Amino acid sequence: MLTEPIGSAAAEELAAGFKVLADPIRLRLLSLIANSVNGEMCACDLVAPVGRSQPTVSHHLSILADAGFLTREQRGKWAWFAIVPERVAMMQDALSVS
Repeated sequence: MLTEPIGSAAAEELAAGFKVLADPIRLRLLSLIANSVNGEMCACDLVAPVGRSQPTVSHHLSILADAGFLTREQRGKWAWFAIVPERVAMMQDALSVS
């Protein structure tokens, strides 16, 4: 929460997170996974909703996972992704004003 000025390290971390989120495909993927029935989705089920190829979807999912927004679990040949609520909350809190 923006109750006091943030330091350089926190600003760098937040800026990196916002940079990852500043892509419409990544925002769509994040919202699809966050609103899924089981709280997780297979990469194979995310291709059609975003209208991109499987390699493109996998690339964006990897960026989100590397940035800590998603967890990734390999099940057979497919990867399943779930939201990391604490990471998303950190970004939300950074924009909250008391």
